Amino acid sequence: MYLEGGDLLRITEDELLRFGLYAGLDIGPGAVVELKKAAARSEIRIRAAGMLSARPLSKRELQKRLLDKGASEEDAADAADWLEGMGALDDLAYARTVVRHYSESGYGEAKLRDELYRRGVPRALWDEALAGAPEARETIARVAAARLKGRALDERERKKLAALLLRRGFSWQDVRAALAAYEEETQWQEI
Repeated sequence: MYLEGGDLLRITEDELLRFGLYAGLDIGPGAVVELKKAAARSEIRIRAAGMLSARPLSKRELQKRLLDKGASEEDAADAADWLEGMGALDDLAYARTVVRHYSESGYGEAKLRDELYRRGVPRALWDEALAGAPEARETIARVAAARLKGRALDERERKKLAALLLRRGFSWQDVRAALAAYEEETQWQEI
């Protein structure tokens, strides 16, 4: 839409219908201000939808990115709420995806919780998302098997593997039990 003076104002069908616009309509200065605000809000919604289509984000991450791109807090929250209302933005589904990805990559519950926190997933959703994670001992066994390739554990290798698993967010109890199970299994294979 072109305003007097030749300025171009990009609007969506929503503004066209809401303001009852048609060719040749004389718009007052107050209506132009409101129309500009509505057009800016629509532009932010379009930008938010583009961000979300490029890669999954939590609601908080999306709002932060919109703020970084110059949106006001109110417009960023409005765009996130709009996408959430449409079902395009779902923090629980996103949290499950994060948990699945990091679990498959060999990380434990502490690391999963750190990632959910870092990505802005509400704490109320953590337990439900973490319920989909595999058992810690199963993941530890997979990591140990990939690292050791069937070799028996000596004391130095045991310490290195334990330190790695602790850094990856597993509890000491789970690490100790899984390493004991691995050692027992490799002893039976040697016989």
